[in-house]
Amino acid sequence: MRVISRKVSPFYFFLLCLAVGFGVLGTLLMPKTYAIGDGERLIMIHDRDTDHGLITRATTLRQVFTEANIRLDKNDRVEPGLDEELVANNYQVNIYRARPVVIVDGPVKQLVMSAYQTPKQIAGHAGIELRDEDQASVDFSNNLVSDGASIRMTIDRATPLALTLYGKSETVYTQATTVGDFLKEKNIRLGEKDDMSLTASTPISAGMQLSIWRNGKQTVTQEEDVAFDTKKIQDANREVGYKQVNTPGVNGKKMVTYEIIMQDGREVSRTVIQSVVTKQPVQQVETVGSKLTNTFSGSFAEALARLRSCEGSYTSNTGNGYYGAYQFDIQTWGGYGGYPNASVAPPAVQDEKAWLTYQRRGWSPWPSCSRSMGLQDIYR
Repeated sequence: MRVISRKVSPFYFFLLCLAVGFGVLGTLLMPKTYAIGDGERLIMIHDRDTDHGLITRATTLRQVFTEANIRLDKNDRVEPGLDEELVANNYQVNIYRARPVVIVDGPVKQLVMSAYQTPKQIAGHAGIELRDEDQASVDFSNNLVSDGASIRMTIDRATPLALTLYGKSETVYTQATTVGDFLKEKNIRLGEKDDMSLTASTPISAGMQLSIWRNGKQTVTQEEDVAFDTKKIQDANREVGYKQVNTPGVNGKKMVTYEIIMQDGREVSRTVIQSVVTKQPVQQVETVGSKLTNTFSGSFAEALARLRSCEGSYTSNTGNGYYGAYQFDIQTWGGYGGYPNASVAPPAVQDEKAWLTYQRRGWSPWPSCSRSMGLQDIYR
């Protein structure tokens, strides 16, 4: 490796780069003894306020920096990349040194070391998400003691609001201060039959709801989930309560077009005009245990029979959220035995669930029937 110049004035460096571009480096800069030979390349490096050139046979900048004893911090950046293969005869290289940057995001301050220059790059390096509507600026700090860094990046977050636009609801973000300004920002123009739930002068506040509708008929197309179904494989060698998901289910997608009739801001009717499945759901496949661990006889079996005579039959589904012989709700049943509710589970499975529930809670889940049947808590 040969060093052409360890420090070059900005004007001279400009001429040097210009000369490199036009292939007249030998006549402009150095005697013929410094001409670039076969397999050599000229590397012009800009590092802070220092510019210098190197002639080397290295094939990557990492090799160049090692030969030239140029040290990099882990947060420094280099363009081109350190391990990018060097194939051309000359390169202009920029080293961006990391410096402390304080990021002010509302009430939160975060100090990072970053070599990036733009707000979006700095935020990405710090793992901070910026929405398109957020505004961020980078400037010199006016309070070095408080900030702990000379560079200050300030994030002005956009305000979220719930917008229902012609029947389609979504959360949107805005820098506008009034509803009227918001409409201009989003390029929303109201027609003669359009109306909205707030006035144009209403100040924007976080979480506010704004509805815009068109009186009369309108069509709305929106994406909806297609629920996956579940296939259960009974395993007689596994106890009831065992479940293993062999293939996870994945919801599909469909585009649904509705005809909506609005009157005075109220949705009077909604009719499906078209529904097109754009992504088929994936069926979930589960292995569930069907082996019973408890069989009942004697006095406890008689107690369960008396309880059933008060609560209901094994297939009971009264429509009030309680199912089966022991009137389990969905939460208490908890998909026991792989069945969605008690009314579709075999009697033996319901009996076992009642036994397990009794072991934990006694007769308390059935207060009325246990009292009227005179059941005593003597079985656990």
